[in-house]
Amino acid sequence: MVTPESIKQSITAGLDCQFVEVDGDGHHWQAIVVSRAFEGLSRVRRHQLVYAALGDRMREEIHALSMSTMTPDEQAAGKV
Repeated sequence: MVTPESIKQSITAGLDCQFVEVDGDGHHWQAIVVSRAFEGLSRVRRHQLVYAALGDRMREEIHALSMSTMTPDEQAAGKV
């Protein structure tokens, strides 16, 4: 079963994160992901890293995921 916690666990298992928050209604999910790995990367590349961390779950279990990805410095500056 897909839960916010199971999505969070998959992201943190595949990507070194300083902060992850996941919310959703069971069909549509939203995630905030903060990682140093995002430094110097475009938004598209950041999302690709999160998708890679989720692996097959993106095709098989999670059908709608919107996300905000930022570095720790961007988070500290209040950028979302």
